[in-house]
Amino acid sequence: MYDVIIIGSGPAGLSAAIYAKRAALSTLVIEKNPLSGGQILNTYEVDNYPGLPKISGMELGQKMRAHAEEQQVAFVTATVTRLRDCGDYKIVSTDGEEYQTKSVVLAMGASHRQLGVPGEEELCGMGVSYCATCDGAFFKNREVAVVGGGDVALEDALFLARGCSKVHLIHRRDAFRGAKVLQNQVAQSDRIVCHMDTEVEQIVGEDMVEKLLIYNKKEQTREELPVQGIFIAVGIVPNTGQMEGLPQMDEQGYLVAGEDGATSVPGIFAAGDCRTKQLRQVITATADGANAITSVERYLYHM
Repeated sequence: MYDVIIIGSGPAGLSAAIYAKRAALSTLVIEKNPLSGGQILNTYEVDNYPGLPKISGMELGQKMRAHAEEQQVAFVTATVTRLRDCGDYKIVSTDGEEYQTKSVVLAMGASHRQLGVPGEEELCGMGVSYCATCDGAFFKNREVAVVGGGDVALEDALFLARGCSKVHLIHRRDAFRGAKVLQNQVAQSDRIVCHMDTEVEQIVGEDMVEKLLIYNKKEQTREELPVQGIFIAVGIVPNTGQMEGLPQMDEQGYLVAGEDGATSVPGIFAAGDCRTKQLRQVITATADGANAITSVERYLYHM
C-alpha cells in the first residue's frame, strides 16, 4: 500500500515525486515510456526555464529524472488502464499488475495534435515545433510558418512576427476561428502573410526544415514555401482517453482541477498539462506537481 502513486513522468510527475519523497511519503511513479520528461523531450532547446538557459529538452528531462532518483523514487514502466476508487484507498491497474495506494496524482500530460504529414516526425525539434513561446527565439530574423486558425495559432503568429522576418500563417479554411481582435492584429501586421484554404502536404529538409509543400484547395494549386521553421498550432489532446475510472473531465477531456490539484474524487489529484488550466508550460507543470503533493499531505493527514 503506497501513500501516493503518480501516473506520468513528465515535469509535473517528476516534481510531484521529488516533493512526495521529501515529505517522507511512500511513492511509486508509473510511466508509460522509460524515458522521463514528457513533451519536453521533443524540444530542441528550452530557454525559458529559470536558471537553466539554453538547455535541451532531453537534458532537462534527464536532470529532473536524476533528481527524482536521488530521492530514491521507485519507477515502473507500464500503461495504466484503469483507476478504481475504493474509498480510503485506490486501485491502479496496468497492463500487467495492480497497485494499491492511499492517493493518486494524475500527471499524464497532453500531446500536441499532429498534422500527420511526411517530414513532421522526422524533423520534430529540428525546425518543427509545437510551442512558439518555447522555440520562437531561435528563429529570429528567419522566415517561418504557423499552421492553424484558432486563438493559439493567431497568437503564435503575432508573437513570432516580433522577431521573425516573415511569418506565413496557413489555415485550411476560408476564415479564422480565433478572436476578432487577434484577427485584426494579424491583418495589420506587415510581417504576416495569410494562406487561406491551404493545407501543408509535406515538410521538407535534411537536418533542418528547409521548405513546405502546400496545397491551396480553392485554387487547386501547389507551391513550395521556403521556411526555416514551422509551428503547428492545431490543438493539443490530453492523455486521458485510454484510462477508465478517471474523475470529472471537461468537454475537451481535461481533468477538472484547480491550483490545488483536487479533482471530483477525494484522494485523486491532477497536475500538469492534463488538468484544466490557463498556461501549459514546464514551469507551471512543475508547480502543479508541488501543489498536488501538498494537497496529498493534507488529504492523508487531514491537516
